[in-house]
Order: sequence, then C-alpha cells, then structure tokens
Amino acid sequence: MVQFVPAWLLPIILLVCSNVFMTFAWYGHLKYENKPLLAVIIVSWGIAFFEYCLAVPANRFGSHIYSAAELKTMQEVITLLVFSVFSVTYLGEKLTVNHVVGFAFICLGAFFIFKGPLKF
Repeated sequence: MVQFVPAWLLPIILLVCSNVFMTFAWYGHLKYENKPLLAVIIVSWGIAFFEYCLAVPANRFGSHIYSAAELKTMQEVITLLVFSVFSVTYLGEKLTVNHVVGFAFICLGAFFIFKGPLKF
C-alpha cells in the first residue's frame, strides 16, 4: 500500500480536522443565541459525528506511533490552536496576554510529555 502521508503525520492531520468540527459543534452556536437549545444540540450532534469519524481513526493509527498520553497531549494542544483561531476569526473575540501565557504553560506541559523521563 502506498502512503501519501507519513505515518507520524497522519494522526496529527486527522486530529486537526476533527478539532475543527468539534470546535464548531461546541462553540459555533454562540453566534446564534436566538435559536432553540434543542435545535442547537441536535445540530451539534450532527457536526460532532464527523469529528468522531476523524478522531477515532487518528487515535487508532496514532497508537502505533505515539503513546495514549502523547495522543491526548497532541489533541489538547491542537484544540487550543484551533480554538484560538476560531474564537478570533469566527466569534470575533480577542486573545489577551493572559490567554497566551496560559496556553504557553499548557504547551510547556506538552513538552514534558514528549521529552521522556527526566533524569536527576
């Protein structure tokens, strides 16, 4: 079988795509607060279905290369990046210095997940 995407990159691409869907499912409705909650929930479920269709294969394929902790850490960092772009471009919110500092600390935690055992 010919692979067009390196095995290490495929789960990352799938996680980015799945996070775009999930961000819209969870937060896209905030622009439509006049819509009934039940309708928003049903639409969000429909969007989330596609998120799962990408996230599950990302984790299945990724588990051959990354540990579960590494996959979860990647997913969290990707979520922050996708959400940051989404909140600025779609919701029109501003990222503050506090947001950036908080996200940087989370990324620092991700660094330690991938670094391997610390030696003292």
